Amino acid sequence: MAEAVHSLLGFKLTRRQVEAFEWYAAELLDWNQRFNLTAITDPAAIGTKHFLDSLSCLLVMRGQPPGRAVDVGTGAGFPGLPLKIVLPQIRLTLVEATAKKAEFCRHVVGSLGLEGVEVVHRRAEQIGHLPEHRQSYDWALARAVAAMPVLAEYLLPLLRLGGKAVAQKGESGPAEAHSAERAVRLLGGRVRQLIPVELPGVAETRYLVVLEKLAATPATYPRRTGMPAKKPL
Repeated sequence: MAEAVHSLLGFKLTRRQVEAFEWYAAELLDWNQRFNLTAITDPAAIGTKHFLDSLSCLLVMRGQPPGRAVDVGTGAGFPGLPLKIVLPQIRLTLVEATAKKAEFCRHVVGSLGLEGVEVVHRRAEQIGHLPEHRQSYDWALARAVAAMPVLAEYLLPLLRLGGKAVAQKGESGPAEAHSAERAVRLLGGRVRQLIPVELPGVAETRYLVVLEKLAATPATYPRRTGMPAKKPL
């Protein structure tokens, strides 16, 4: 994985970071025997399809002040925790609606001694209306959570003006970005760019869909739990 990180992102992982990722992968597999955390159970595939894929967000984030980030629907901690391992100065909030997945994230954070990380066991529609989260983040991240119009309603309310959302998508990324343009505008943002990502050993091109927050999101969004997915904007 270290060579792949260097090839894709141009930097070398430290020995401590490599050890952190090795421990993380082992714990993921161990917990996965009891709880359904991932369908990927090959250690090499975990390195590529979970860790390296998560770190591809740095193609957008690198070179800018790390600030405060929220990872919505983080699951077993992706992309937030791999980013925290290599970007320790970022202040990170992980949002996860499933209790056991949130518990696993807390276990990783505590065991690796990751400081400045909060794990929130709530739905995205709920935290979008809480004053401590709404319009508070520099970065809002999501990986394999929902279609782009739905994601926009989850992510944009959490961003401060000028903040950016990064949605990790597969081959459907360009089409999804196009289909979400109206929703993104309604929520105070714009589609800023699409960045293709080629992961070693993965046939399909992945995309980072980058949104930028230009205006305050209307107070009615996000709508109540379940509505963004049931009736996308």
